[in-house]
Amino acid sequence: MGRLSRLLVSGVLVLAVVMAAPTPARAGTPGDHPEFPYAQTAYDEPLRGQFHFSSRGGWMNDPNGSFWYRGQYHLFYQHNPHGLAWDTMHWGHATSPDLVHWTQKPIALEPGVHPGDLWSGNGVVDHANVTGLKSGDDDPILVFSGTNGAIIHYSLDGAKTFQTYAGGRKVAVPNGTSRDPKVFWHAASRRWVMVMWSDGGGNGADFFTSTDLLTWTWRSRYAAGWFFECPDMFPLPIDGDPARPTWVLTDASGEYVTGDFDGTTFRPRTGVQRMDYGRNDAGGTFYAGQTFTGDPQGRTVQMVWQPASRGSVWSGNLTFPAELRLQGTTLTRTPVAEIAGLRYGTTSVSDRLLTPAQPYTTPGGDAYEVSATFDTTGATATRFGLRLSGRDVAYDRAAQTLYGAPLPVPAGGRVTIRALVDRGQLEVFGGPVSVSDVVTGFNPAAGVSAYAEGGDVRLVSLRFDKLSSAWGRGEPTLDSTLPGPWAADGGTWTDVADGKQGTASGDGYYLAAAPSGDGTYEADLTLRSAAAAGLTFRDRYTATIDAGGVVKLWRPGRVIATAPATITRDRPYHLKVRAEGARFRVYLDHGTTPVIDATDTAYTSGKAGANVFAGAAVIDNVQLNAPGFRTNLDGPWQPSGGAWTTGPAYVQGRGDGDSFYYSARTGTDFTYEADLRTVNGTAGGITFRDRYTANIDVNGLVKLWRPGRDVAVYPTPIVPGRWYHLTVTATGARFRVLLNGRQVIDATDDAYATGRFGLNTYAGSAAFQNVRVS
Repeated sequence: MGRLSRLLVSGVLVLAVVMAAPTPARAGTPGDHPEFPYAQTAYDEPLRGQFHFSSRGGWMNDPNGSFWYRGQYHLFYQHNPHGLAWDTMHWGHATSPDLVHWTQKPIALEPGVHPGDLWSGNGVVDHANVTGLKSGDDDPILVFSGTNGAIIHYSLDGAKTFQTYAGGRKVAVPNGTSRDPKVFWHAASRRWVMVMWSDGGGNGADFFTSTDLLTWTWRSRYAAGWFFECPDMFPLPIDGDPARPTWVLTDASGEYVTGDFDGTTFRPRTGVQRMDYGRNDAGGTFYAGQTFTGDPQGRTVQMVWQPASRGSVWSGNLTFPAELRLQGTTLTRTPVAEIAGLRYGTTSVSDRLLTPAQPYTTPGGDAYEVSATFDTTGATATRFGLRLSGRDVAYDRAAQTLYGAPLPVPAGGRVTIRALVDRGQLEVFGGPVSVSDVVTGFNPAAGVSAYAEGGDVRLVSLRFDKLSSAWGRGEPTLDSTLPGPWAADGGTWTDVADGKQGTASGDGYYLAAAPSGDGTYEADLTLRSAAAAGLTFRDRYTATIDAGGVVKLWRPGRVIATAPATITRDRPYHLKVRAEGARFRVYLDHGTTPVIDATDTAYTSGKAGANVFAGAAVIDNVQLNAPGFRTNLDGPWQPSGGAWTTGPAYVQGRGDGDSFYYSARTGTDFTYEADLRTVNGTAGGITFRDRYTANIDVNGLVKLWRPGRDVAVYPTPIVPGRWYHLTVTATGARFRVLLNGRQVIDATDDAYATGRFGLNTYAGSAAFQNVRVS
């Protein structure tokens, strides 16, 4: 949404508090986000929600691009990582397996790396590959953003990195000012639909359609003065009856209409209603909600920005995820069932007569859920309800309101009040009523009371559940295939940009949850000030790189084996251990021959993880039985510029200019080939005879070059993020270059006759796999 202009229009300066003197947003090196990681936090600051999502640090507003993909909910959001006020927008990113336990991930979209205004939008997964962008195992993921026209950013690696489609060309442009594209699938017409807010001729929604998610056609406009910013649109069955479907169109304030949609035109059948009675403006408690796409249970789940919630290092949070349903034409919100995973310390009571002198009281806490049902039949109380840590949530019988929201007494006379109470957040639900609030005056010591005023009322039942913290189960910066949660056993372990940093005076360990025995363990290790860092397996075995110039395999009480190696600080080393029974083989930097081959029978199973000794070191890409980097070139491999690391299925290089990664093998005449892709970078290539490189370049070419000369260039579209297969056949001074099996260059140059094989990346990142020479 147009955050700055809207904030001023609303008359609210959201928020004047900042962490320090504002730091201008900056992009840094493409593919490298200097704003992440954030300062360490235990998520326990005053007013920080314990089960409400907030950014680890900085400002957040609208949820964006929310979807389910391969076991994870992905949540993106408008984000300024540099302070606690709205400023240059980034897209923050978090993931969750259950909508409850969220893990902050590196920033997804960053100014300067990704073009356009990175304002609100949404995301979808292209399971059918209608875009044709798929390259590799992952389905394309597209997110839509931009102002005065929609821009597409896409990921081909499961939302780890994003490229920009067509250089940032706008694919759908309504008249007037526009923003906040929302894309969804319309099954009946078998087309994708985009709805976008615009003010061309007044407030309203413009509808576009597409069959390939890339080419969009304007279809219609729904004009409505009430409709402003952040549209969301989804189908729901009336009263759960699939034979009675209807469409719901909402805006940022939570106002909505229901009606018919044929894939091109929306026709409302109801007047404007309101889904939540919190303060629904950009400084309030309920604004700019968005629903997830692709929920595996088929639900429509919504999270909504709470602007007024803010603390010392973070600003803004989201409501707890709520499932949306239609009762008649009234939209209802209910906390998702996954909240049950946080409950403990349950207290319940039933059939109590409440009077002003006889409330029912139970101890409270700073994060809990309470639900109470009252029977108004024969009641004389004028008001009744729940007193939550000093805050009244009352039903007023004369006004027929619950916490200020209209709620006629239901048929049967029973009123149910459900409340979620967090450190600074309060959500109230009562039948069709939802009220989202931000509260700064909770007193946990005051407890929870069911009470009556002006007479009596019968409390049919009450259940109180404490809610545990939802934070701390994921790993924001540590990439690993080992199952978490991870836990420290000695030392201090913190998130850093290139993994997890451990610091210890002696030995410190960071271990994953599940035990394992035989297998292939590997990780990237970087010595900062530490004397050694290593890969731990079976609880007690550790293979380390040592600043003293050795690779060591040891366990408590025994050094099993050592091997000499040149170890340099601040450079990642890849260490791999193949454990088979009592035999252990240790490999350094993708060497094809183990540097250690030894036996020991002390331990057969145990946890795996990492170790640091006497100082600080960084670990990343901790893998168990991963495909790894496949190559037939001799190691160890050596970097020349940049940083080279190994993920679960590739090697990746990153650097500002040209960065090289050389194997130990040399060649004169050969065929050399690899799979490669750019990752928020300009070019990636394969290097041979030390100085020649054949690369793919996102500027639209395949190039054969050496220092001082471009030997040959072939223009062809190169899609950022897509895997390509590059082959070079060298015979004397003749070089033939094939792209995906088709020859595109046939050239000659006689500068270098022999030399090493390697990999190259330029101005950013590139990934490589299946590197072979014959």
